[in-house]
Amino acid sequence: MPHRVHDRVLEHLRKGHTRSDFVEVAGLCRQAGVTLVPTFVPFTPWTSLSGYVELLNLLEDLEIVEHVAPIQLAIRLLVTSGSPLLDLADIREVVAPFDPASLTWPWRHRDPQVDALQADVMRLVMASTASARTGVFGAISALAHEHAGLPATARTVTSRAPVPYVSEPWYCCAEPMETL
Repeated sequence: MPHRVHDRVLEHLRKGHTRSDFVEVAGLCRQAGVTLVPTFVPFTPWTSLSGYVELLNLLEDLEIVEHVAPIQLAIRLLVTSGSPLLDLADIREVVAPFDPASLTWPWRHRDPQVDALQADVMRLVMASTASARTGVFGAISALAHEHAGLPATARTVTSRAPVPYVSEPWYCCAEPMETL
């Protein structure tokens, strides 16, 4: 069941909430007229291609695509010096030696397709800074479906009202950026 996987990731990251909590909060915010602007670290050693597609589907189902900055769908887990994540066997198995230049423990996913998807999503987001969020989301979804070997869905992204946001799309990034 995919929900357990997402909850396992949230537990590993010590987020203090579950997937169900997120869904509930999204509903409560909608009822109260509060714009929820969630942030994510979607690429972790526990991410699967189908799990990433499921995250995108959830954002559509909750009608919050416009609330999510595209960069939030490209972020890769950053493992820093002294990170408690290094206590997890799953992390120790995938990290490379410490990189003093970036002050991180670089890691590679066990499934190279997940790393390829993350790189493709990051390139797309970097090239789409002036594009509408809905359009970027659609392109990310198409990439995710392609990488996962799933047929592209004909879902319609619904937006209730324009969501105000800062115009700087790089206000949060969890990893050092490579120049293209």
